[in-house]
Amino acid sequence: MNIEIDDLSRPAIHALLDEHLQSMRSLSPPESVFALDLERLRQPDIALWSAWEGSLLLGCGALKELDRRHGEIKSMRTPDAHRRRGAGRAILAHIIEVAKSRSYERLSLETGSVEAFSPAHRLYESFGFSCCGPFGEYAKDPNSVFMTRTL
Repeated sequence: MNIEIDDLSRPAIHALLDEHLQSMRSLSPPESVFALDLERLRQPDIALWSAWEGSLLLGCGALKELDRRHGEIKSMRTPDAHRRRGAGRAILAHIIEVAKSRSYERLSLETGSVEAFSPAHRLYESFGFSCCGPFGEYAKDPNSVFMTRTL
């Protein structure tokens, strides 16, 4: 598996991010969907990595800089057809290492609260994330779970 910084130009990443947005919109009410579209992922404070096995896209994940000491994980997704291959774990580990190299002290994330998000909750917990209150510009939301860990 090869993890690389993604310039968001390939059709495969467009399709995966579209799948991600559609899924988030099907699981949460509109006011509780915080997934980023391509335009927002292209902002200078966000870096996105993709995981590939040859020409097969296995997943993606992004890191948004909230401030010089705090980063946020965004757009973590593995295609429905390619789950359980370790891409999510590999991308998350990569993002954590990048955050450490940037001297971040904290890494946080927002994810959904319904049962469909349980595998994501378990993944994040296995990397030392724990539930917390809203951070950054988020507000308390019954459809959101906020998680954080120190680095």
